[in-house]
Amino acid sequence: MADFVVSTTDPDATVMRTKGEGRHLGYHTHYVVDGGKARIILNVLVTPSEVMENQPMLDLIFRTRFRWKLWPQQATGDTTYGTVDNIVALEHEHIHAYVPLPDFDQRTPFYGQREFQYDPEQDTYTCPHGAILRLEKRCYTERTKEYRADAATCNACPLKAHCTNSERGRSLRRSFDEEYLERVRAYHTTEPYQKAMRKRSVWVEPLFAEGKD
Repeated sequence: MADFVVSTTDPDATVMRTKGEGRHLGYHTHYVVDGGKARIILNVLVTPSEVMENQPMLDLIFRTRFRWKLWPQQATGDTTYGTVDNIVALEHEHIHAYVPLPDFDQRTPFYGQREFQYDPEQDTYTCPHGAILRLEKRCYTERTKEYRADAATCNACPLKAHCTNSERGRSLRRSFDEEYLERVRAYHTTEPYQKAMRKRSVWVEPLFAEGKD
């Protein structure tokens, strides 16, 4: 929409969705907030509203680290910030990425990826019925690997109705950076992660409402 709609009085503003089906022209504000009770705002960036929240995250964090000579142990955000690029960059810098990850398994009526066992030595998956999904191709644009089971095996499987409706056999995709995603998933069960998310909802989120007011 931003390519076709422009404000005649404020050309830098771009279209953003509002609750319901509405839209208006505006901006996004991006904060980096210290995790303490003082809620010190360490960095602020204002962008046209077409810029998603997760896009400037790394620039803001690394700029904050450089500007204030800080070495944060963790960065906390909501699911929007949990992109693979953000997670890999943070973990590479030894900053724990405390972000929820989207649960794609709940978006399908079929067996989710958690139901399949991965074998790192063979680089294969095993389905709930014991069939092997072998590496079929690498998708370098999406940075994923695709695995697929034998079509004849899947079509004869008594569990097929719970697994796939494809006649070509069940397939799975695995990120090139899956080890980083698994590391972040492991954080989710720890008390430091739970505490960080509680602190964010109580100490950080209200700053957005105060800013709007």
